[in-house]
Amino acid sequence: MAFRHVVLGGGTGFIGKRLSKTLIANGYEVTTISRMPSVKSITWHDLEKDGLPEGTSAVVNLAGQNVLDPTRRWTPGFKQNVWNSRINTTAACVRAIEKATIKPSVFVSISGVSHYAGGPQINTEDTETVEFDFMSRLCHEWEKAANLSDNSICRSVKIRSGVVIGRDGGMIKSLILPFWLGLGGPIGDGRHDLPWIHIDDLCQLIKYAIEKPEVAGVLNGVAPQMITNLEFTKAFASALIRPAVFPLPEFVLNLIFGTERAVLLTKGAKVSPKRVQELGFQYQYPDIRSACKNVARMF
Repeated sequence: MAFRHVVLGGGTGFIGKRLSKTLIANGYEVTTISRMPSVKSITWHDLEKDGLPEGTSAVVNLAGQNVLDPTRRWTPGFKQNVWNSRINTTAACVRAIEKATIKPSVFVSISGVSHYAGGPQINTEDTETVEFDFMSRLCHEWEKAANLSDNSICRSVKIRSGVVIGRDGGMIKSLILPFWLGLGGPIGDGRHDLPWIHIDDLCQLIKYAIEKPEVAGVLNGVAPQMITNLEFTKAFASALIRPAVFPLPEFVLNLIFGTERAVLLTKGAKVSPKRVQELGFQYQYPDIRSACKNVARMF
């Protein structure tokens, strides 16, 4: 295997922990970048001061403050933290790559499907995007921060992730208890689109991007099955063998999270992984029923 040493920003988070395990199980050495130093870890300050560790063959950045942390009010300070934790860490990775004498082969950065506005149109990686709210502006700047210089020999892959389905974090961790108690239900009328991907498929897609030299540019990190929030609700409740008849009014989420970030739960777009499928990537969980059965089994 040509790629052996991955430097991973955000390696202690929900996705980062699973990705780190996946890579190590496949024979990679992984060095995480975090705020606190530890074994097999460097700090962001270390990265700025000393650059990439010797022998780095790939850099992946998943770092970012949890936007949907219900314990944090949507204040200007928290918004700035959400912004900086993504833009600044991505820019730090780019600076380290540009300064490296021996460049890594690939830089994989992640952003979100908030690039895409809701509506009947199906959005692919070729869809022209515009900034229309806070989250879309964040995603645009996030990807812009990941741009390498025009003459860089390091390949760049930008993955726009949908809602990540996994037992240990994200939406499922928030929903599993109320659904288990029979108190789950759709958000509003549940008709809005919900672009999603199982965490194992996202980790495998990142690994695929690292290993395949033909992979470059934007990839939509979503499952091939496009669903609504209501379809997710039915699949998740069915997997848990529980009813789901208590809709959550949209205004409640707007009160809890603030309208600007509640859109992550109350709005959505139709997103297709056209390029991912054209490249031949194989999904382990291509449909929401199989994904929900997997996370329900882990409960």
